[in-house]
Amino acid sequence: MSKLPLNMDEIQRILPHRYPFLLVDRIISLEEGKRIVGVKNITINEPFFQGHFPGRPIMPGVLIIEAMAQVGGILALVSTPENLGNPSIFLLGVDKVRFRKPVVPGDQLILELETLRSGQKFWKMKGKALVNQTLVTEAELMASVGVEGE
Repeated sequence: MSKLPLNMDEIQRILPHRYPFLLVDRIISLEEGKRIVGVKNITINEPFFQGHFPGRPIMPGVLIIEAMAQVGGILALVSTPENLGNPSIFLLGVDKVRFRKPVVPGDQLILELETLRSGQKFWKMKGKALVNQTLVTEAELMASVGVEGE
């Protein structure tokens, strides 16, 4: 893996997601198997702001969770190198979700995830999303990791 921070090109080598559904701009901290911190810059140009909501743009909560899941996916994939290359990663569940404050254009979303349980195939992580060091969303996420065709 490259040195931190990981930029968009390096992220795209790890995750299968692409624009407009790639919701991670940078990885600024990574401790394999344990913890990761990613960044998503929120701009008015995001396609979802056209309809959510005209005159009062707010990032949909489900997309904040998806951004968390993508950052967690990077941690899982980097921590299990046998899954890199042609990964399939699937979100299995989301628990204990709380949305505390809206996320709006101009915000920088800091996504922090720590591993609760890990293995070659299944991961559970606790995630937090922060804006200006203020908690905006928290959740526990579960995912399965594998290679296509399994």
